[in-house]
Amino acid sequence: MTITTMPPRAVYLGADFYRARVAQLQEHAGAAGLDGLLVLNPANLMWATGFFHIPNERPIGLYLPAHGAPVLFVPFLEKENAEESWFDDIRWYLEYPGETPAEVWMLAQLPGARIGVDAASHAGFAAMAAVKPGLTLDHTVSRLRYIKNAAEIELTRTAAAYADFGLAVARQAVADGLRSGITELDVVQIVQSETTARMKAELEDLVNFYRGAVALTAHAGPRGALPHGQPGPVAIKPGDTLIVGIGVKVGGYHAESGCTFVVGEPSADQRRCLEATWACDEAAFAALKPGAACSAVNEAAWSVLRERGYGDFIRHRIGHGMGVEGHEAPWLSIGDDTPVEPGMVFSNEPGIYRPGVDGYRIIDSMVVTATGAERLSRYLAEHGPDDRVIPI
Repeated sequence: MTITTMPPRAVYLGADFYRARVAQLQEHAGAAGLDGLLVLNPANLMWATGFFHIPNERPIGLYLPAHGAPVLFVPFLEKENAEESWFDDIRWYLEYPGETPAEVWMLAQLPGARIGVDAASHAGFAAMAAVKPGLTLDHTVSRLRYIKNAAEIELTRTAAAYADFGLAVARQAVADGLRSGITELDVVQIVQSETTARMKAELEDLVNFYRGAVALTAHAGPRGALPHGQPGPVAIKPGDTLIVGIGVKVGGYHAESGCTFVVGEPSADQRRCLEATWACDEAAFAALKPGAACSAVNEAAWSVLRERGYGDFIRHRIGHGMGVEGHEAPWLSIGDDTPVEPGMVFSNEPGIYRPGVDGYRIIDSMVVTATGAERLSRYLAEHGPDDRVIPI
């Protein structure tokens, strides 16, 4: 592993970035005729404020008045963490569930009658509406998250580069460990260790999420037919396919890169599957243009697999949005007709899953540009189907 000798660089977007974002949301609240907006969805709150925390059953709320200073509501156990943020007005409640639901307690402190809330269960909304009868659901934050700005795209590009690095580590680990015996879990451990070490050496303010900055799966042989199977102590053998999918978060933003390797010389059947998934990837990439429906991008990709005889082995959509969450709207899927816009970031995940035989999945991260799309991950573009072989 090669680690740069350059000084670590900052990747956290900083207080001024988030102050400007909050101001933008306050303008939206005022334009919508709201007295203010209460943000309760954890991902929405982190996107808006940069207050990265461990989401759990204890609600954290962000109140954005149309005019005035924002308020951060936290449980008592988050008090010190919140005080390290850029907020001046921080209020806390003791514990969950509490005698009064935290969301109701928050609303009771707010002036104004017409408050928007971004997320609530049916029972929760009813309890809050008893305090603020003018309460309405407002999806402004979720929709604004669809479009990433230049700073967010740069963080996503950086995350994608580390995911690409992880694939190179995985390939070398299998090549080095095949004779002595290497398992799926060994690959996961090696990639997480080396990729995280490189990130810590090169990034000054790594945001460590509760699920880790580097997450991956590795599935060999017939286990590759399980799209969401858990890696296990399963030996990787000559002749196997090996799916490695890696997700990385940098500065709070997620990207992915994934490859299906063949251990040893591919059979004619394996080679056709490698080529089909790459053709599918390229079809999705070509279809991802401003104005296209997300569902149409999915169909363009799926049609390639059907034409090549793999329609019965499709198990999932072609992709999903990415940002502060690994999976977020909009979706490159049937049923989502959201128009594609510049600044949207998506995964591109062609998959062929043949139960009891093998599986093939590759993953690119893509950003929509003014004229089409750009691959943020580069491993697949630089390692075509013929170069996805681990020699033995």
